[in-house]
Amino acid sequence: MGTPKSGKAKGRRLQNHLRDVLIDAFGSLSPDDIKSQTMGMPGEDIVLSPAARKYIPYSFECKNQERLQLWKAIEQAEANKKDDCEIAVVVKRNRTKSYALIDLDHFIDL
Repeated sequence: MGTPKSGKAKGRRLQNHLRDVLIDAFGSLSPDDIKSQTMGMPGEDIVLSPAARKYIPYSFECKNQERLQLWKAIEQAEANKKDDCEIAVVVKRNRTKSYALIDLDHFIDL
């Protein structure tokens, strides 16, 4: 089992990866519009400016863990979500791709 410090580093890597992917995907936004939250701070894992929120109406929770407590992650995302946003739980573990979990009805609407 890893140390809390190494666990936080894994989480930070996933948050930074998601931030970078979002910045690349939405080229009209600047890096100041999409930031990774400092580890241990309450709230969303990705902090979006009002301009970014118009393009990306999601509240993100990132979990980079080998043993994920999925329902707990969803509850945490729901508790931290901003008004008029959908939650997206982004999950990863060692040697796998990252996946995004969203509400099924919202997925169908997309």
